[in-house]
Amino acid sequence: MIYNTSLRAKVIQAFVIIISICIGYYLISNVVDNLRQMELPFGFSFVNSTAGFDVSWSLIPYDPSMSYGRVYLVGIVNTLLLSALIIVFSTLLGFFVGIMRLSPNLLVAQFSRWYVEFFRNVPLLIQIVFWFIVVFSTLPAPRQSYSLFSTFFLNNRGIYFPAPVFQPGFIWTFISALLAIICFIILLKWTQSYRKRIGHRLPYYYPSLFALLAFVTAVFVLTGKPLHWAVPKLGGFNFEGGSFIPTAFAAAFVAMTIYRSASIGESVRAGIQSIDPGQIEAASAIGFPPIKTLWFIIIPQAARAILPPLINLWLTIVKESSLAVAIGFPELVSVFMQTSLNQTGRAIEIVLMVMGFYMCASLTISFLLNQYNKRIQLQEG
Repeated sequence: MIYNTSLRAKVIQAFVIIISICIGYYLISNVVDNLRQMELPFGFSFVNSTAGFDVSWSLIPYDPSMSYGRVYLVGIVNTLLLSALIIVFSTLLGFFVGIMRLSPNLLVAQFSRWYVEFFRNVPLLIQIVFWFIVVFSTLPAPRQSYSLFSTFFLNNRGIYFPAPVFQPGFIWTFISALLAIICFIILLKWTQSYRKRIGHRLPYYYPSLFALLAFVTAVFVLTGKPLHWAVPKLGGFNFEGGSFIPTAFAAAFVAMTIYRSASIGESVRAGIQSIDPGQIEAASAIGFPPIKTLWFIIIPQAARAILPPLINLWLTIVKESSLAVAIGFPELVSVFMQTSLNQTGRAIEIVLMVMGFYMCASLTISFLLNQYNKRIQLQEG
């Protein structure tokens, strides 16, 4: 057994797991015993108790009569929404900045370089506070809001925009749209297979897309157009109706998106520069335009070098979203590790629940992206 490498590795792994479980059990038992001696309860039964406080902004329904468990869920949803939007937009902006860094135009290349150097080297917390205090807090009051088409409004309280109001018959439009998306995916895969075999796209590709769109539109009209928009209107000192995004959310989103796009831009630049310049020269020699060369030849190969650091940056974004607590955005740390902890006194339980969420979110993102990373890596042999 000593000379069996595979078996020896499994035994060592099992030993490490057992030791880790024992250490964890000892620490938890020690904490519980100490709390019991101090006559302090330990448990998670408090999550079913009524919270009794309001949350300034929530994506899901919430009122003070709901439980601490609901507060925990509100904080998770708000955190995930902020993190997801930052990940999407910072990645898109970062790709744009990274490509600009390699532009033959000196002005464009230098502008993107100073963009990266400035925003990457100013602490994120300072940028968040700057956008909140200097930019969004100085906007006009609701009565003097900036307006776009008398539908979208921007003021020092937030951004107001129309909200969809779904009628009972909208379910049929939703089902038809879902079927259309499935048909589109099947059509797209069939078209790609056809294009690889024949060399050009199916002649009825665009007519098929138009037919799917017409099908969904026809279902929507025949069911009585079961969708209306609630437009925000000024009533008293604030707007009523529609949807609302607070300035704290907007400031955190803008600051974190710009900050992380600088780091992503550097990863994109390094990934593109790792590709042999002969690839670009060969594409140019056969008449490939620069944009198609970048999109179909360079980026797919550079993705193998870009994705590993990008995974780490996305994980960091999720954890950095907790900095929004500094400007009062009701994310998980704000509503659960502050307000709920102050009311219940269950510091250990609440900290463990918050740590558990961030760990699960990070491990999920890491697992999914690592699986994709394995698929796109070059396979030897």
